[in-house]
Amino acid sequence: MGKKGILIVVSGFSGAGKGTLMKELIRTREGFALSVSATTRAPREGEMHGREYFFTDRDRFIEMIENDELYEYAEYQGNFYGTPRSFVDERLSEGLDVILEIEVQGAEKIRKKFPEAVLIFVTPPSVSELVRRLTSRGSETEEKIRGRILRAAEEAEYISGYEYVLINDDLDVCVEDLLAVVRAEHTTRMRKTEELEAISEELALYRKGELEL
Repeated sequence: MGKKGILIVVSGFSGAGKGTLMKELIRTREGFALSVSATTRAPREGEMHGREYFFTDRDRFIEMIENDELYEYAEYQGNFYGTPRSFVDERLSEGLDVILEIEVQGAEKIRKKFPEAVLIFVTPPSVSELVRRLTSRGSETEEKIRGRILRAAEEAEYISGYEYVLINDDLDVCVEDLLAVVRAEHTTRMRKTEELEAISEELALYRKGELEL
C-alpha cells in the first residue's frame, strides 16, 4: 500500500498571507494539491471549472448536501460553497497532501468529519502588522479594514482548536515551517500503523523461532 496523503486545513486572519503562502508552497514543492471547492456562484472572467471552483447550480449543490458528498459547506452572500469529498479523497489516495484553505467555522466541521486532519492557523506577527498589510492593499476602505479587524478578533477565539500556529513574518521561513509540520505529521505513530504491525509480527515470529533473519 502506498503512502496516503494528509488533509491539511489552513485558516487565518484576512491579511495573514494564507493565499500567498499556499501559492509559494505549490510553486516550489511537489506532493501537494490545493483543494477545489464547489460553488453555486457564477464563474468570473478567466475562471475555469475544476481549477478555481467546481461550478454547479443550486439544485445539484443541495443534492450534494443531502447525499453527504461534502466535507463541509456554507452559504455566503446568497451562494453556497463547499468541499467535495470525492476530490479530496482521490488526491489523498494518490499520496498527495491536500491543503484546504478555509475559515474557522468550516475547519471545525472538517475536524468532526475528518478527525485525522491537521489544523494550522496562520497569523502575522502582530495586530499592527495586520493593519499595515490590509492598508497597503490600497483597495480597502477604513470601514472595511475595521470590519476585518473585528472579524479577526472573533476568529482568534477559535485558535485553541488548531494544533499548529504559523507566524507569517518571512514567507520563506513560513513555507519551511509548514513543511516541517507536514513532515512531522507523516511520522506520527497513528500514520505508521501498517508498518509497525508488520514489524511487530516479524519480531513475534522470530521470538517463537519461526523466522530466521
